[in-house]
Amino acid sequence: MQKLSLNQSLQQRLSPQQIQFIKLLQIPTFELAARIEEELEINPALEEGMEMDNDVQEQKEEFDEEFDDFKEDEFADYEDRDLDIDSYLHDDYSGYKMQGDGNGGEEEEKEMPIMMVESLTDHLNTQLGFLRLDETKETIGKQIIGSIEADGYIRRPLQAIVNDLAFTQGVYTSIEEVEEVLRAIQTFDPAGIAARDLKECLLLQLDRKPQSEPRIQDAIRIVDEYFEEFSKKHYEKIQKRLNISDEAMKEAISLITKLNPKPGASDDDSSVTQFLMPDFILTNNNGKLEIFLNSKNAPELRVSTSFHEMLETYDKSDKNNKSIKETVTFIKQKLDSAKWFIDAIKQRQQTLLKTMQAIVDYQKEFFLSGDESKLKPMILKDIANEIEMDISTVSRVASSKSVQTEFGLYLLKYFFSEGISTESGEDASSREVKNILKELIENEPKKSPLSDDKLEKYLNEKGYNIARRTVAKYREQLNIPVARLRKQL
Repeated sequence: MQKLSLNQSLQQRLSPQQIQFIKLLQIPTFELAARIEEELEINPALEEGMEMDNDVQEQKEEFDEEFDDFKEDEFADYEDRDLDIDSYLHDDYSGYKMQGDGNGGEEEEKEMPIMMVESLTDHLNTQLGFLRLDETKETIGKQIIGSIEADGYIRRPLQAIVNDLAFTQGVYTSIEEVEEVLRAIQTFDPAGIAARDLKECLLLQLDRKPQSEPRIQDAIRIVDEYFEEFSKKHYEKIQKRLNISDEAMKEAISLITKLNPKPGASDDDSSVTQFLMPDFILTNNNGKLEIFLNSKNAPELRVSTSFHEMLETYDKSDKNNKSIKETVTFIKQKLDSAKWFIDAIKQRQQTLLKTMQAIVDYQKEFFLSGDESKLKPMILKDIANEIEMDISTVSRVASSKSVQTEFGLYLLKYFFSEGISTESGEDASSREVKNILKELIENEPKKSPLSDDKLEKYLNEKGYNIARRTVAKYREQLNIPVARLRKQL
């Protein structure tokens, strides 16, 4: 005999509109314009534009009144009795501006959007323009810059560049001329750019430092004459050959190891230009912190006035015509979609501002001073509780948004960190602990670096209740190797 049972489960399903709003909330400012443009293309009821002038507004109001009378008489016999067209013509959606919820003036709007990062290629081409080269050499320069890889190196043989110029540009040159232009490009910022190998990269950076300093001279000789020994960390052998003191050797090695081995500052092979545009602008107005949305790139949106005219045309047509009725249904759907999209954009702005305001209030001391030590431990739940929203909502805002402050541009996720308890019972930011950890390692004896156990002990002595495994985790997050790999002369 089979046993019947009844199981009850509760499932939460997101509507298509909720999913669309989540996507709108998650995208950063620089992608918003493209998303709005996409919606403008697929929905004729949505259009760009400013508020209606007085004449158009008066005509619309007159039409609204006429249509109110018309719909009461004519729509009673139709099956689509919920076709409340008047609601789609409401003023709340006409002339809604996408400039952001800030009250900044025209001057502020002209300054946005802020381009924070340009591509390496653009940066180098800009500097190339300052050299005022003749047409041939400028073409050679652009070809060289185009051959520079994302990490800042140029690995193509100069003969290959000479061949490329002949075949693709019709410019016939020599290796000597290409190298002459290359030498000029190697003086560009960032230092070390366009090097053909690591040795040349380091030498290019050392050449920009004061040549009169003994430690600079020693560092240049080490890289230029003993690079192979240096790469194998045969420091004692180098020291004997250079006949310099322990202290001089330490200073030279320290200087070299602080140089940038990847002047392109990118491990990404993509040649796509990258921009970092702040989503928020934070200003300090005599101690009063004010937040504005950086929405300059988003056009103004409104419901299309042409749809009013279409309804007016319907008023003068045969009400029993099936195709006309279908047209009205189509208009209703598009107006629904347009109104929803404008509402969603508006809700997005309100959610962003509400979240950012809560973060600023929580970390007010930092935003007033720019002092990282003033950052308080803050997790997503703290802000979610403050604004009475779901943690996932705060996460979507924090993971992809940034704020421009007078101290620089910060990703919102920078302000979120776990707390470490102290002996006094207060919480300290994990970032604060990392800074102390970094300072301990920088000042450790180079011949006998501090192990994670010793670092744990020192931190505990400073009042931070932290375990050795947490020390190891923070050290790895700071890209600091274990003690045995940090050992030096």
